[in-house]
Parts: sequence; C-alpha cells; structure tokens
Amino acid sequence: MIKAKGHLRFSITCSTCAGMGRISLACSACDGDGLVASSESVAIQIPAGVSTGSRVRVPGMGDAGSSTHSPGDLFVVTNVEPHPFFNRVGDNIHCSVPITITEAALGAKIKVPTIDGSAMLKIPPGTQSGQTLRMRGKGAPSLRGNGIRGDQYVEVQLRTPWISDERSKEILRELARLNPNDLREDIEDHDK
Repeated sequence: MIKAKGHLRFSITCSTCAGMGRISLACSACDGDGLVASSESVAIQIPAGVSTGSRVRVPGMGDAGSSTHSPGDLFVVTNVEPHPFFNRVGDNIHCSVPITITEAALGAKIKVPTIDGSAMLKIPPGTQSGQTLRMRGKGAPSLRGNGIRGDQYVEVQLRTPWISDERSKEILRELARLNPNDLREDIEDHDK
C-alpha cells in the first residue's frame, strides 16, 4: 500500500499491515502466538531404583513446537521421601536391628526386613553391638540395569533384657563366673 502526502509521493511500510498487504486479526485464544497454555495429567512409569534428583524422560510431552516442529520432551525430576526404617546410600540400603545377648554370643539366624520383604541374616558367634553385617544383593535396583542391585547393611544393636526372675539372674551369675574377662582392662592401662 502506498500513502501519499502533499505533492511528493513516498513509499513506506504500512503500519497497519506491517507491509504484508493484508490485515490478520489476532486469535483471541493465543493472542497471535499460535500457542495456548494448558495442563493435562500424564501417567509416567518410574523405573525401580530412582533416587532423589533422577530425571525421567517422557518423549513428546514437553512444550509444543512451532507449526513445523514436533513437541519437545518432558523431564520429571524425582524426589524420594525418606523411609522410617531404611536409609539409602547410593544403591545400598542401611538399617539397624536389635539382637539378644544369646544371639550375639552364640550366633543365630534372624529374620530381617528388606525392601523386598523378610530375609534371613546369619549372626556369627561373638557379634558385637554396633557391628555391621552385609546382605549381598538386597539393596536398591541399580539404574544401570542388567539386574544389578546394591547390598543391604544391617547394624546390629545388642539389647539387654530386663531380668526379673531369680533363675535367670543365677544363670547370668554363673556365666560371669565361667567367663571372668575384664572388659575394662585395656581402658585402665591408658590411665597410667
């Protein structure tokens, strides 16, 4: 379109149609951008073994592309809530389990919770309170795949029973007489 003013004629770009030669009304839904904001629910398969900060890719569910490009991908960053009993470190699981004096002294097989249900753990004779035992392959699945799993580490905590009957007290006294070890002997040597 050409505009004329006065006696001279000048060609300038039309401010109404921006030099396109036609007027296009902007869409009221997108204001001429060609894109509208919307939300929808998406079902996502979270793979076993994700940890806080893991990214899960959902192809084609990201922002819309232009008229000639397909939509981008959606990336979901996971946030795994802490468990009241298990503590995860990498692919390994840590927990603490109480054991009795007889289980620690004589050894035993005890049932221990794992992320897959209960499993048996061998307590070797002479186990000390605070000792950590490993259960191979009972940890979290690895994102590296191929069935690789971490380990579960079980810290055993010796629990002393409350003795109320005389027979049990006599048995413990007999145990002390048969095993007169002074556990504090090494500590006393440091005081000299």
